[in-house]
Amino acid sequence: MIDKEKGIDIEKGIEITEMDRLLPYAHWLYNIKGLGSKTIKRLLSADKTREVTAKTLYHLAPEALEEYLPASARGRELARRIAQSAKNWDLYGNFEKLRERQIYFACLGHPAYPPKLSRIADAPYGIYYKGRLPEDKKPSVAIIGARSCSDYGRQMAGQFGKELAKAGVQVISGMAPGIDGIGQKAALGAGGYSLGVMGCGVDICYPLENRDLYDLLCSHGGVCSEYLPGTEPCANLFPPRNRIISALADMVLVVEAKSRSGTLITVDMALEQGKEVYAVPGRVTEALSEGCNRLLQQGAGVAISPGEVIRSLTGKMPEGEAPFYLLSEIESDILQNLDDTPQLPEKIKERMLLNCARDIQMSELVSHLMKLRLNGFIRVIGNSYFMKA
Repeated sequence: MIDKEKGIDIEKGIEITEMDRLLPYAHWLYNIKGLGSKTIKRLLSADKTREVTAKTLYHLAPEALEEYLPASARGRELARRIAQSAKNWDLYGNFEKLRERQIYFACLGHPAYPPKLSRIADAPYGIYYKGRLPEDKKPSVAIIGARSCSDYGRQMAGQFGKELAKAGVQVISGMAPGIDGIGQKAALGAGGYSLGVMGCGVDICYPLENRDLYDLLCSHGGVCSEYLPGTEPCANLFPPRNRIISALADMVLVVEAKSRSGTLITVDMALEQGKEVYAVPGRVTEALSEGCNRLLQQGAGVAISPGEVIRSLTGKMPEGEAPFYLLSEIESDILQNLDDTPQLPEKIKERMLLNCARDIQMSELVSHLMKLRLNGFIRVIGNSYFMKA
């Protein structure tokens, strides 16, 4: 709670700065229906002779507000709406309700607002977050890719997320199933930081299947959104949020993507923002690798190991990088024919012939099964039954 008389944050026991005092006003301004970030930024920069803040606008009458808006029916309507909102809005009460729910708000110009995000042309005026926002001085990588990924993609996302986190690199993504979530979980599991950029309010977990990841991010990393708390997920909200993912990252890493993929929207935004793009190469016969291989053809960086990505970011190769085991085509086929039910090698051989048209010798199959076991991909039950780890 904030003591407005003394200017003290009672909860944290620290002095409130002038920018902190303006936050409740900025929060009010950001919540006015029909007033988008572009219009807000225009309002605040309309008077070249003096500084205009959200507090300034809060105390103006409709007639005075009209001076900051286009001389039109829409301008007059906006002025009336802003003035009416100021009368009805519980300035400090609504702001405190956010804090009670452990939701925080930052606006352009406030120290908590990510500097990397403020540098893009279409930066949102405000951003809501739970947990922590990324540190500007630390390198960040956006790990993105297919929702329905292969075992190969799952392995790559986990390996890159883990090794990047161990090297002190922050992992940014969209908390989606598949590559995004796997990379973020791996980063948090390695003791690193990850931020989930959401296409809904920060108080709504979407998708529900990633509830465990959402809780982990809120407690050990962060989630953020430009949308107001309570905003339900909607298909048209996700493409715009991708510009925030790329803006907060120094580099975008694509692990798996089809030739026509929502992942590539983020890549386009990253390139427009002048960010580096790297892609993990994949088999030319796999549809899930088409997007990555096409990016490589167009000049994207080749992500052959986490160490190479880290070196590109920091100029240094990490010490003691974990061995990077790449699945062969045969091993990928083997994994696709394993599940949570223990199977004999003979059964696995039959399934590979049926599902992959691959007739493998038993001795070769057993050899690959042993390699996959040693590298943590499968488990052995007894001496003869194999299943996914």
